[in-house]
Amino acid sequence: MIIFMAHKTPRSYEIDMVHGPLAGKILLFALPLMLSSILQLLFNAADIIVVGQFASPNSVAAVGSTSSIINLIISVFMGLGVGVNVSVAHYHAIRQDKETEETVHTAAFIGFAGGFILLVFGVLITRPVLIAMGSPEDVIHLATMYMRIYFIGMPANLFYNMGSAVLRAVGDTRRPLIYLMIAGVLNVILNLFFVIALRMDVAGVALATILSQLVSALLVLRCLVRTRDNYRLELKRIRIVKDKFARILRIGLPAGIQSAVFSISNVLIQSSVNAFGSAVMAGNAAAANIEGFVYVAMNAFYQACVTFTSQNFGAKEFKRIYRILGQCLIMVIVTGLVLGNLAHFFGEQLLSIYITPESNAPEQLAAAEDAIATGMERLLIISVPYFLCGVMEVICGTLRGVGMSITPMIVAIIGACGLRILWIMTVFRRYHEMRVLYFSYPVSWTITAAVHCLCFFLFFVRTHRESGGRVQ
Repeated sequence: MIIFMAHKTPRSYEIDMVHGPLAGKILLFALPLMLSSILQLLFNAADIIVVGQFASPNSVAAVGSTSSIINLIISVFMGLGVGVNVSVAHYHAIRQDKETEETVHTAAFIGFAGGFILLVFGVLITRPVLIAMGSPEDVIHLATMYMRIYFIGMPANLFYNMGSAVLRAVGDTRRPLIYLMIAGVLNVILNLFFVIALRMDVAGVALATILSQLVSALLVLRCLVRTRDNYRLELKRIRIVKDKFARILRIGLPAGIQSAVFSISNVLIQSSVNAFGSAVMAGNAAAANIEGFVYVAMNAFYQACVTFTSQNFGAKEFKRIYRILGQCLIMVIVTGLVLGNLAHFFGEQLLSIYITPESNAPEQLAAAEDAIATGMERLLIISVPYFLCGVMEVICGTLRGVGMSITPMIVAIIGACGLRILWIMTVFRRYHEMRVLYFSYPVSWTITAAVHCLCFFLFFVRTHRESGGRVQ
């Protein structure tokens, strides 16, 4: 039996997750990751803000309405990043260097190959999917252009996410933050240049996004190539190692399928939103972007929970897993409550950043007012109770950290996605209002979180019994 004996002093940018107090280390891990995720989200937010200020409301609707489709198409590959994170964290915790190296090189192959697959796939299906979703005629051309350019950057996007998963697995969240700060500043500069100076509209913001993603991917590549630790990447050794690929798939594929099904439910919701016209679409897109900042702040504790749990489970420090879950839950609830309520309290000011009428013409002013009213309604119903989503994700992260993959996927698909689809087909069909549509979110979060919690305790009761009561 392998136990954690070969303890190695972490480098300054790594975190020892299996020894000592937890709360400070969780925050040290989560805060840079939170800032990194916010910067990554700013790529799309900057797109919407720039086109909102210097282009037309139709451009805002075009960019905002594509996020659910993009997330659907890339979700399976992004889910594999969870498999990479859990696998590398497990092997790294018990100093299985060969297994760590093979996992890293397999992850790099997945990033590059998957990116090129998505490039071709995304370019080909963009317009048919937008047509199927019922995108309005005054939006569909701009949305198609934005998505096709965006997907050209998929190889860099996926490699960055696989590389970041490796760095998170060893407790390094600071260097990805630095890389995204560089890429984020570049993205804003290029946005302004392409849209204001060159008048490229949505094509300009898409081009700025993929160029900045390329920079962040190159910086992560440089980091992995230059490290001397067991997660070093050698370009000539990038390949598929069958057993490591199978492990990544076993853990990550259910996470990706879950994300895909979530995205399907969001696409159905976006299709329902589209039926209310471009003004409502713009307000919904702007509010969703504001909520995105709350979500990624909470998601940092999900990532922390996955990584800390995986390392401690690998090191057989089972008792610490209960403490990890408890402390991550407290942190995510506080974060969600504070940021979610602030988003609503300052909602009109924040929405005005995204939504600006083209002129003082009465119809333009009325459209902007309708969009802001829609955004405020969404923020009230979704953003204020957003902490429920964080609770759901953290408990799910614990299950994934101990290697469970199928169970949280099934629970999420049935409890969250299935319920939302059922809500659209029944409650929303009966009461055809935007507020009714939005209520599907907090209801599904609550139910899914409760079932995840039950699964967690059943798993550890079984683990405790099988170990003869010797849980350390």
